[in-house]
Amino acid sequence: MSEAEYVPPKIWTWNRENGGRFANINRPIAGPTHDKDLPVGRHPMQLYSLGTPNGVKVTVMLEELLALGHTGAEYDAWLIRINEGDQFSSGFVDINPNSKIPALLDRSGPKPIRVFESGAILVHLAEKFGAFLPTEPGARAECLSWLFWQMGSAPYLGGGFGHFYAYAPFKIEYAIDRFAMEVKRQLDVLDRRLAESEFIAGPDFTIADMAIWPWYGAMAKGELYGGGEFLQVHEYVNVNRWADAIGARPAVKRGRAVNRPFGKPESQLLERHDASDFDKLTL
Repeated sequence: MSEAEYVPPKIWTWNRENGGRFANINRPIAGPTHDKDLPVGRHPMQLYSLGTPNGVKVTVMLEELLALGHTGAEYDAWLIRINEGDQFSSGFVDINPNSKIPALLDRSGPKPIRVFESGAILVHLAEKFGAFLPTEPGARAECLSWLFWQMGSAPYLGGGFGHFYAYAPFKIEYAIDRFAMEVKRQLDVLDRRLAESEFIAGPDFTIADMAIWPWYGAMAKGELYGGGEFLQVHEYVNVNRWADAIGARPAVKRGRAVNRPFGKPESQLLERHDASDFDKLTL
């Protein structure tokens, strides 16, 4: 049936054979599919994640905190293979009922604290360690505004443009045009901001940069969905300048490698349990 012929039924029903790259893990209900406990390491922070843009936000934050000398940010990073449904285990759902990576268990206090949603994890860690989130009210508001800009905007980049351009079982011109337009508008928002500011929220590197860089920095460098030429991302010169500067940070290079089961083997650290785990990588 062509796009023009489709008429939504009065009541939607789940079609398991609807295709697409992630059809095997998509379902219209929540909750676990199987019983399995999550592993727990020896460090205060237990991270359950995958090296997607949302996962990279948190591993970059943890590595940046460690680089500042915050030993309480030591962490074990456990790989959650979402294509295999690890996020639907009973243990993972206990930490994140939404079954999305990343999920953090903060075991530094008398009672473990679960934190889910990448933005919430960044704020939790920033407030806990007093780093990468300004305390002056105006600067804090600017940082949080850009952080939540990313949380609200990235679904148009990933679930919108990325899905219909790269993952959908067939190409739909209307959907691709709609989301390509929106992603280019978002890149223009960032480019205009970065024309007047070294980093997203001002002169300092913050959790706003950590949240936005894995998505829009990668997009600007042509690393997401094979869509760089299609979107002419080289035109966003300020975003590219910013993306290069952040990508050169040693802690960012380390964080990007964690829970990464794709790319060059020398850039992959499937699980991280100690700083020495990076010694075998070429970053």
